[in-house]
Amino acid sequence: MRTSFSKQIKPYIEAELNKAASARSASYYDEEFSHLERAHVLGQESTYWHVKVHVLMLAWAVRNHAIKESLGQVVRTIGAATVTVLGLIPLGNTGGSNVNPFKKMPIDPELAALIHKAKDGT
Repeated sequence: MRTSFSKQIKPYIEAELNKAASARSASYYDEEFSHLERAHVLGQESTYWHVKVHVLMLAWAVRNHAIKESLGQVVRTIGAATVTVLGLIPLGNTGGSNVNPFKKMPIDPELAALIHKAKDGT
């Protein structure tokens, strides 16, 4: 069962996932991944969304023959499934294999506002 935060953050994550799908349709693969990273930042405090976005990142990596990214996403998907519920996540981390999976990163103010809004339930 999803938490209130997961339900409240859903429309914002889905908006990013829709933008990722549009970018993929237009063959803008870097832009697609950028939207997946934004979706990751938004949903990383929810086990459901955290895992889902890493699976989508893994699918992106496989489609784009990105071996390092594919391997990194396998590890990150397992990590998201096992430690998110414990709150052991580095907030702001964009989720790609180009960054340390334990590194906290600044959150884009636009995304921070959406996260705050979802947590407040407004």
